[in-house]
Amino acid sequence: MFNYTDLAIAFLIALISAFLLTNPVKKLAIKLKAVDLPNYRKIHKKVTPRLGGVAIFAGVLLGGLYLQPRHPHLPEIILGGIVILITGALDDRFAIRPVVKLTGQLIAASFLISSGLIIDRITLPIIGMIDLGFMSVLITVLWIIGITNAINLIDGLDGLATGVSTIALSSMLVMAVIDVKILAAYLCVILIGANLGFLYHNFYPANIYMGDTGSNFLGYMIAVVSIVGLFKNIALFSFIIPVIVLAVPIFDTLFAITRRAYNKEPIMMPDNKHIHYRLIAAGFSHRKTVLIIYAFSVLFGFMAILFSYASLTTALVITFLVLFLLHIFAEIGGLVMGGKKPFLDTVGKTFSKRKRGR
Repeated sequence: MFNYTDLAIAFLIALISAFLLTNPVKKLAIKLKAVDLPNYRKIHKKVTPRLGGVAIFAGVLLGGLYLQPRHPHLPEIILGGIVILITGALDDRFAIRPVVKLTGQLIAASFLISSGLIIDRITLPIIGMIDLGFMSVLITVLWIIGITNAINLIDGLDGLATGVSTIALSSMLVMAVIDVKILAAYLCVILIGANLGFLYHNFYPANIYMGDTGSNFLGYMIAVVSIVGLFKNIALFSFIIPVIVLAVPIFDTLFAITRRAYNKEPIMMPDNKHIHYRLIAAGFSHRKTVLIIYAFSVLFGFMAILFSYASLTTALVITFLVLFLLHIFAEIGGLVMGGKKPFLDTVGKTFSKRKRGR
């Protein structure tokens, strides 16, 4: 069982550590010239230091040292995290090629697979548990790389990736505590603490970005937590639960891939057509755009928790609600081909008129 006092102390250690270490990391980033320069695709107008993920990592590390969790896969999880952190830091400083980043992610995934931490089965209603067999390794690699890059892609506004990750991890924490998944709960607690400590510096207007160092590390750790705490659940639709929890970054990534493929653009080419950019283009402020996406993340997280412990009938009702929310989310994101949606334009114009009328 859990010692909730220890969890609270670890949370505070991670939070305070990340909060206090962010300013030294900021100075280091400026000294190393690991900064984010404004350009046509980005929202910010001034040079902003990156490498904020180092502060998040430090908070997680110090919180973990207090808890000292024991798990057969933990050494490989840590090694993979270090590889991801180094890869992200190199990208923040030198803007390395996508293939190099992908190589780092594959190396991190290989550590997990070598330890036996894989998605080896899923559960379906009526049919029951399905052993994935030889496909388990491929699915695990795709999941780890997919979630790592999904968090990276959504890191386009101040505090967005930090907040969305925190909300997703909070949902996972609730399920980990209910299911007594000790390692998953420990990781969630220290990751949430470190995120919130960093968010103070990262929320709009941010004075530091987490960079690829942070977004890749958070994506990797969320993928790990989901494998340890969600895919191992034998509940109905266990394979859908992590997808619902991470619906915002996952579907934003799918929209981006579809859009770029349709427009015959390189899949890895960054653009300014993600959902958060479209909300701003529709007339919402930077802060309100972030809060809107936070709200969607909370809704999906809450529904995932209900889904995890629901009966088959309730699960089907929740499925329809999730699909409805995804439809709205797609409307907000605009056509995946790059067009505009009437819903988005109408809401944005209404908001703008009210704002001008004050």
